[in-house]
Amino acid sequence: MGRRRILILLAIGVSALLIVGAAAAMAQHEDAANEVDEDEFTHDTEDLPVEPPTDQSHPGTEYLEQEGDTEEKIELGEQLYFDPRISETGTISCNTCHNVMEGGDDSRPIAMGVGGHTGPVASPTVWNSGFHHTQFWDGRADTLAEQAEGPIVADVEMGMPDHEAALDRVRGVDDYVESYEEVYGDEVDDPDDLEELISLENTVDAIAAYERTLNTPNSPYDQYVQGDEDALTDQQLDGMETFQDLGCQSCHSGPMFSGQWDEPESGEGVYQPHPTFEDNPQCEEYVEEYDLMDNPGRMGVTDDESDEFMYKVPTLRNVEHTAPYMHTGQVPDLEEAVRVMAACSLDEDPSDEEVEDVTAFLTSLTGEYPEQDMPQLPNPSGESMVPMDAGTEFEPIEEEQDENGDDANGDDANGDDVDEGDSIPGMTLGAAVLALAMATAAALVGYSRRLNE
Repeated sequence: MGRRRILILLAIGVSALLIVGAAAAMAQHEDAANEVDEDEFTHDTEDLPVEPPTDQSHPGTEYLEQEGDTEEKIELGEQLYFDPRISETGTISCNTCHNVMEGGDDSRPIAMGVGGHTGPVASPTVWNSGFHHTQFWDGRADTLAEQAEGPIVADVEMGMPDHEAALDRVRGVDDYVESYEEVYGDEVDDPDDLEELISLENTVDAIAAYERTLNTPNSPYDQYVQGDEDALTDQQLDGMETFQDLGCQSCHSGPMFSGQWDEPESGEGVYQPHPTFEDNPQCEEYVEEYDLMDNPGRMGVTDDESDEFMYKVPTLRNVEHTAPYMHTGQVPDLEEAVRVMAACSLDEDPSDEEVEDVTAFLTSLTGEYPEQDMPQLPNPSGESMVPMDAGTEFEPIEEEQDENGDDANGDDANGDDVDEGDSIPGMTLGAAVLALAMATAAALVGYSRRLNE
């Protein structure tokens, strides 16, 4: 075989190895984006005065970051989150019911949408919601993006007749078009096709990217499990013991105190019946006073009688800022919420001192809110995105079928275990292939030089 042919074949081989190595490295980088070193937020708590219910502090926003969550995408998602003009009347935004300037809800018993219409349940907080396995009280959405679809066309929320009507308003604003081109222009076949560029999928994807930044780490509790013995007051320490003695952590477990966090957006929600002990005499009073059994719960999604009165376990992070409480939004304050949960979920009757102590402990779960600035919204010059007659008269909105309903209990798309046999000890597969390609290239250069000597 001629020298030139040998060189050509070697060059082809090196190119193939480089392509394979780069692809493997990119795949592993993508997998790494969904992984986190638990040692970073898992701590040795044996020497603390009171053993905490979990030895894990808040995992932080880094845990939720996804490849593609660029600053530009997050900024676009924030604008859409705050923009009321994609509602029928131009008055209701995502932030209306999930106000990030406070506790991430709307401080109302039940949310109010366009035209003063109200829904059946209270708005859950958006803070730390990226750690949930499912969204909504009844878990009918698996992901943050899927959750963002529903309110746009819900007649008791943003009230648009269909998603395209909302998207058409966005498509009519040049600055929005430019932002979508910057974020999604390389991902669509034709960036000039506004229906493809400003799609429902891209819109809710941007909103979800922003919502993944809404996290509150470094609470006094986090500081405590990290080793600061003075981070909690004596009453909070007493409350932490009582919290565990009563059994509260049986549902409100893990660093989010929600029983769910390590497989966010997996679709495998954590649900509990409420009430559980409806025959408890005190609970019977609470059921009647706070209408705890007026909503079917998750059964409204699954049509399974075993899911009646089942609700997603909410996070207790920042719970002092999310009154009123329960899915009905009728329990007025945190101490009363502790009493209701003790009677109806634990069949317990804590003393007034125990209730006060647990309440004090719950305030230690309030973390640091990231600074939120009201975004400047894109504005079409000389005209309004919202028609003058918007909201005065429109057809009743039919409930949309959940596109992923058949897969609500399916496997997590990222749930497959990594086969350790596919890796090389001390070196990732992508790095190994790239190293081999570089070594081959070096040999090729040396061989070429010898041929020319």
